Amino acid sequence: MRGMEPPLDASISEFWDGTRERQLLLPTCRSCGEAFWYPRPTCPRCLGTDLDWVPAAGAGTVHAVSVMAWSDDPYAVVLVDLAEGVRVLSNATSADVSIGDHVRLTWEELEDGRNLWLFERT
Repeated sequence: MRGMEPPLDASISEFWDGTRERQLLLPTCRSCGEAFWYPRPTCPRCLGTDLDWVPAAGAGTVHAVSVMAWSDDPYAVVLVDLAEGVRVLSNATSADVSIGDHVRLTWEELEDGRNLWLFERT
């Protein structure tokens, strides 16, 4: 399933450091306790700027799926509602995934020691 490797972004270095340990870290506001995705400097709920990176369990449910089938190797892009109440965009390990499927986090190793997060059906 190897594709393009995501570029390093210093503003979310904590996130990428977590992937080296195969941990999905979510930005979480220390003021209101809200976890959110995508990483940004301000909490979208309370506009707080005191943020932390908190590990996610990695379990969720497929909210939406789009299968990219223009080659001999189709793949699925999924929106996953995590147990932590956050919706994330990623790929699935198989194109055979449907809305409502329960999924869990898995990892694909990248050449630079980071790991790319994916989801597989449970």
